Amino acid sequence: MEHDTHAGHAQHTHEGHEHAGNAHEGHAHEGHGPGTGKVSWSMAAQATLHCLTGCAIGEVLGMVIGTALGWGNVPTMILAITLAFLFGYSFTLRGVLKAGVDLRTAIRVALAADTLSIAVMELIDNGVIAFWPGMMEAHLTDAMFWWVLAIALAAAFVITVPVNKWMIGRGKGHAVVHQYHH
Repeated sequence: MEHDTHAGHAQHTHEGHEHAGNAHEGHAHEGHGPGTGKVSWSMAAQATLHCLTGCAIGEVLGMVIGTALGWGNVPTMILAITLAFLFGYSFTLRGVLKAGVDLRTAIRVALAADTLSIAVMELIDNGVIAFWPGMMEAHLTDAMFWWVLAIALAAAFVITVPVNKWMIGRGKGHAVVHQYHH
């Protein structure tokens, strides 16, 4: 029953937001591979930037807390990833709640809009951090800590933009949120 409700909600999203609906319809008629809908790269970049902002706050906060407390790499990364998801979802949740949506629906919208985007960002971001030579031993006072973190977040952004473009083109991801932004 929940799935039917969500599917109905997603359909309402297509009808309620002309731009997202047109992008989806254009793709449905073309029938080609990912990213061929009429979704602009700008729209995908804006959705990714929105997601990245919450993720970056959580990621940095988690790394700062874990590093400052002298935690090992694994607990610090777990905290950073957890906070990245929490902050990423909370940004979307805040906007949807502001539009007057009930909490349960707002949570569903945030989960539908951000889960894949945040997961891709975290995979890329933490992959760069984990595999950058010397980064796992770097401290908050090391310049390398901050510039590698910036590179990791930039890489996460660049790789996640096409993912968001593909999702929005299919009426998923941030396309679900667009009806609440107007």
